[in-house]
Amino acid sequence: MANLAKTTVFKSISSQKETQLDKTTLVVRRIIEDEAEVRHKKTARLRKARFEREADTPDM
Repeated sequence: MANLAKTTVFKSISSQKETQLDKTTLVVRRIIEDEAEVRHKKTARLRKARFEREADTPDM
């Protein structure tokens, strides 16, 4: 069996520090996702109310 060098078995992956830009990007994405979720909930609520209102009105 061939002897393997220590560097070929376990390669260390250099972990990069999170930059200020990365932190800002994560925060902005979270804010955008939260706003989108609120917008979708509001749209669903208004759509449901419109369908109920239209169901209550008689056809002419």
